[in-house]
Amino acid sequence: MSICIELAGKTAVVTGGSSGIGLSISKVLLNAGARVIIIDIDDKRFETVKDEIKKISAEFDFYSADIKNSEKISETVQVMISKESKIDILVNNAGIVKDGLLIRMSDEDWLDVIDVNLNGMFYITKNVLKHMVKAKSGRIISIASVIGEIGNMGQANYAASKAGIIALTKSIAKEYAARGILANAVAPGFIRTVMTDKLPDDVKEAIKKSIPLNKIAEPEEIANAVLFLCSELSAYITGSVLNVNGGMYM
Repeated sequence: MSICIELAGKTAVVTGGSSGIGLSISKVLLNAGARVIIIDIDDKRFETVKDEIKKISAEFDFYSADIKNSEKISETVQVMISKESKIDILVNNAGIVKDGLLIRMSDEDWLDVIDVNLNGMFYITKNVLKHMVKAKSGRIISIASVIGEIGNMGQANYAASKAGIIALTKSIAKEYAARGILANAVAPGFIRTVMTDKLPDDVKEAIKKSIPLNKIAEPEEIANAVLFLCSELSAYITGSVLNVNGGMYM
């Protein structure tokens, strides 16, 4: 028996939704029938994938906003609500990396990663939650990382931001379960992206050997996990971290 997940009538917001994992999430949600609102700082990047998205569905919109700008995000959410009337699903996906050993890491690189990955999630979630509380319903799915669970050399800022996302997700889940709002995190392992494609073959092989399933995930595999958490199939799941890492961390 096959199960088809339908999100018709739902409005989903995806931050960083015009590239990488975020683009895959946007596409998967559109395919499931949701209306998808993409927030991204790079409007030029969105223009390069707009036609690609349109082939799936015309039920999408785009807002250019810097996720780490609290005032701008508040304004953007207000405009969205006035136009859409509701937000059923929020996917916190926007994120950056600025790697370096801790002793050499600049204050700027530390703060930039925390500002985008963690503070950005706080700013938009706080604003969207107000409307979900009124509706007594909502799904919040935040993209963490296996690095937030196990740490990694040269990624102290990234690991701290992703661990923070997990802790913030659990706190949201506890605070708003009684209001019908579910909050969960997805923690990917190594994903095939433009960055991983550029790695030397020997590095890719070393990565694969560290993964019990012996493969690097496709972005769609993360998007499908998000889709599950958006659906009624996950109606009794909140405050959880769904590890999609091929067995890297158990």
